Amino acid sequence: MNPADAPAPVHDALRAALPLNFFRVMANAETAFPDWMRWGGTLLTDLALDPLLREIAILRVAQLSDIKYEWVQHEPIARSVGATDEMIHALGRDDIGADCFTQDQRIVLRFTTEVVRDVCPPDDTTSALTGLLPPREVVELLMVIGQYMMIARVAAVADLEVDKPMGAAVYGAAGS
Repeated sequence: MNPADAPAPVHDALRAALPLNFFRVMANAETAFPDWMRWGGTLLTDLALDPLLREIAILRVAQLSDIKYEWVQHEPIARSVGATDEMIHALGRDDIGADCFTQDQRIVLRFTTEVVRDVCPPDDTTSALTGLLPPREVVELLMVIGQYMMIARVAAVADLEVDKPMGAAVYGAAGS
């Protein structure tokens, strides 16, 4: 969507957002877009869930979905919240059991994998996660996984050209 042609609420949301192809596609859902942008900002800036756990889950969704768009945008964000080169490389090669991850991170990655692949993880994975995270953070993790599964599917169907990574600028825009 061309921001100049958008209704006022969509125009305002696009003006506050980073100039990403994905946002212009999503703006076509005119009535949902402004609220969806606020929702996305909340997921990036206002959760109890540890930002590193959030970002490795997002990269895991991107890797499992084979979506370069999501990976390119979130790799620098993951680095900004503490992901190491080893973690990024391990996620890229589908090695969620790598030694660079803590046991807690491996549980989050296994849970994310099973939600994406199977919808409902086995009881042992869910028990491990609920033993690690309080209920609020478990639900927040599910929200993050669901949001980025949707983003992956929209990016794939729209066959989006990959924008240059925005990195930490995402946080400033997300808080708008």
